[in-house]
Amino acid sequence: MNNKKNIILEEYENKFLYKKSKTNLDIQFNRIAFIFFVFLMISIIYSIQLLHLGSLKSEDNKKSLTVNKNHRADILDRNGNYLVKTVKSIDIGINPIEVIDKKRLLINLQLMFPNKNYAEVIYKLEKNKFFYFEKKISSENYEKIMLLGDKSIKAEEKLTRIYPQKNLFSHIIGQIDDDNKGISGLEKSFNERLKQTNEPLKLTVDIDIQFLIREELVKFQSIFRSKGSAAILMNVNNGEIISMVSYPDFDLNKREKIDDLNYINRATKGVYELGSVFKTFTVAAGLEEGLIDTDTELLNLEKRLQCGKSSISEYDNKIPSDLTVEQILIRSGNIGSVRIGQRLEIVKLKKFLEKIGVLKKIKFDIDEVGEPIPFKWGKCKLATVSYGHGITTTPLQLAKAYAIISNGGFDIEPSLIKKNLENYQKKKRIIKAGISEKINLILRKIVATKEGTAGLANIDGYEVGGKTGTANKTSIGGYSNAKVNTFAGIFPVSNPKYVLIVLLDEPKTSSNYKYEYKNKKGSYTGTPFNTAGWTSVEVAGKIIEKIGPILATKHMED
Repeated sequence: MNNKKNIILEEYENKFLYKKSKTNLDIQFNRIAFIFFVFLMISIIYSIQLLHLGSLKSEDNKKSLTVNKNHRADILDRNGNYLVKTVKSIDIGINPIEVIDKKRLLINLQLMFPNKNYAEVIYKLEKNKFFYFEKKISSENYEKIMLLGDKSIKAEEKLTRIYPQKNLFSHIIGQIDDDNKGISGLEKSFNERLKQTNEPLKLTVDIDIQFLIREELVKFQSIFRSKGSAAILMNVNNGEIISMVSYPDFDLNKREKIDDLNYINRATKGVYELGSVFKTFTVAAGLEEGLIDTDTELLNLEKRLQCGKSSISEYDNKIPSDLTVEQILIRSGNIGSVRIGQRLEIVKLKKFLEKIGVLKKIKFDIDEVGEPIPFKWGKCKLATVSYGHGITTTPLQLAKAYAIISNGGFDIEPSLIKKNLENYQKKKRIIKAGISEKINLILRKIVATKEGTAGLANIDGYEVGGKTGTANKTSIGGYSNAKVNTFAGIFPVSNPKYVLIVLLDEPKTSSNYKYEYKNKKGSYTGTPFNTAGWTSVEVAGKIIEKIGPILATKHMED
């Protein structure tokens, strides 16, 4: 009996223990499964959220890329003033397929935009194709039109290029096309740079100086009735262009296609015979080679020379037959310049002209740069080139050459882009020391003495020096009566800082304009001769009067 009980007890206990173990396992398994399920759901929710955020980010990137495709960096003047600004704008389009009530929509639009051509709007609505209703809409009108709540009205945000200075820098800045690509000026030559960075492009030009110079060119356009004009103001020591104007110009905001050749950039693209301004180069080359000095006398100078089938004569028969080199340049003698050129011979004169950069196309910050017309050298060509006849170059190259001759003989590269001081290359001398000082003194006398041809530029306090150039324009089979009148000025002569080039393309005399003499008392009414001394020099003098005080204050350290 006892044994049987023991067996029964053991079996019961085993069953009890077995059941207890099974219950614990179920509870633990259910608990783990529940926790796993909770974590699984959290993971799924979190993953969905990540995917959602990722898609939003992707959409934002697409939108960002759409905006960035039209991005162009701003352009500033040397003082940080905006010349070009990229701003956000909104275009309003209409999708006719989604219009709820055409009649009601048209009534509302007419109330907001009464000056629209609604016959054209109705025509576009009937074609059932998306069209732009209003581009660059004002914020006020944007709010009004969106309050209509019509789902057919679509707003598109775009980037727009605006030009606050309108015409003032049109030839420098240039234009962009409908695809936001630069097609001229800095917009073209710096196209990739402007698209790939947010950093503004800072220029060397000065808005105030540019405005004043352009104002004088516009004023004298009506006085001398010229076909066009150009002016360049440049720092002779580093090549920074403070102002560069070509007139006529155009409003960049209108984005018009300019086909008229009269709108050419005369300052850089125009290639001209510039006349007697080249005599300075002939004298400087003679000094450089040690063949002459400023007081060297040239005696028994003829009034006329024969060269082949052509003859060379003095522009003024009152010029004496015995002259020093200095007097030849002051009085702008043709025959004396020819005699200096003959002493130089072709190799030496050509070498000097190449050195100062007037014979070949110049590298510059914009693509619109003219190329001097090549020619074959010979005895007669040597003679004519000596006094600036039969040789062409651009006003930009003329500015560079006069800067080198006046700054001590150091090479410079004209530039529109503002550089840090450390980026400027070390000065390289290309003309012997002492030549500039001799030439500058003569240029000063051309302006400051009665014998000189540029007395109207003798503005008190600015020590202006310079040389005039009057040249007939070429035509089929020879030369026409139309002229190009040029003045190349430097100031102040005692410590040259600036070169000023003023060119008038086909000026005419004025019977009413009143001149105020600078080197003697009195005035004179009416232009006596259509020469640079009475046209370009007068314009240059007025420009220096206007910009001189600004240069003396704002640019003292330049």
